[in-house]
Amino acid sequence: MSSHPPSGEIQSAVRNAPGVPVIKDVNWGGLRTLYIKEVRRFFKVHLQTIWAPAITTLLFLIVFTIATGAKRPVHVGGIDVPFADFIAPGLIISQGMMGPAFANASFSLLAGKIQGTIVDYLMPPLSTLEVLAALLGGAMTRAFLVGFVVWVAMLLYPGVHVTPSHPLAVLWFGFLGALFLSLLGVLTSIWAQKFDHAAAVTNFVVAPLSLLSGTFYSVDRLAPAFRAFSHANPFFYIISGFRYGFLGTADSPVLVGSLVVLGVDVVLFVLCYQLLARGWRLKS
Repeated sequence: MSSHPPSGEIQSAVRNAPGVPVIKDVNWGGLRTLYIKEVRRFFKVHLQTIWAPAITTLLFLIVFTIATGAKRPVHVGGIDVPFADFIAPGLIISQGMMGPAFANASFSLLAGKIQGTIVDYLMPPLSTLEVLAALLGGAMTRAFLVGFVVWVAMLLYPGVHVTPSHPLAVLWFGFLGALFLSLLGVLTSIWAQKFDHAAAVTNFVVAPLSLLSGTFYSVDRLAPAFRAFSHANPFFYIISGFRYGFLGTADSPVLVGSLVVLGVDVVLFVLCYQLLARGWRLKS
């Protein structure tokens, strides 16, 4: 009688040896669990994460349409657009979607590093791509929830028309914009060592680029130097393309803007993936 174990037991022992991956395909269960964890985290404080940014965005609309007395139409793409209709799409995407996406993504890994729970992200049997996908999915879910709430509120707001003329453009640029800020948030969360670092990125990078992107004005009316700066700002192409989905006109070629933002998203995705795979500032 042979003293060797059956071949099936040998193969099982090899598969379960330390360092040998057991899950060779996508770990859908783990990916779903991490995604649900990210969504539940911001739902637990929904007054702060969903309703607060929605109310803030609506206050921007009220201030710029009523308190400032802005009644003149804005010239966009060769046509005159009512001021309220012009700024509403920009507010939805910039303040209602991209801001919450960045806030959510920039908190996850940073909180884990500060609280000492980063091992919860590093130890589970999840690949780098699966971890990144879950983080991005949670941030983009929050972005679309806040954006939807703001859009519904603006539908009911008198004097503002936010019925999409090109729904696919609204969804496409909403997706690109939310993904862009989610990736930037993950990158910030990897780099930052304390909450002050994340706040610095918010105050000195995200907020200026958002406010100087043509949300409240048409860039065609700017001086040449400031117009050139606006065209170098990815936020400008996101907002212009998103506005096109509602108004049917834009400050820039929609296809060019789509390619620019898509290219930036791809570069940021590769960068975030490489840093997560190396464990830069996460495993030290």
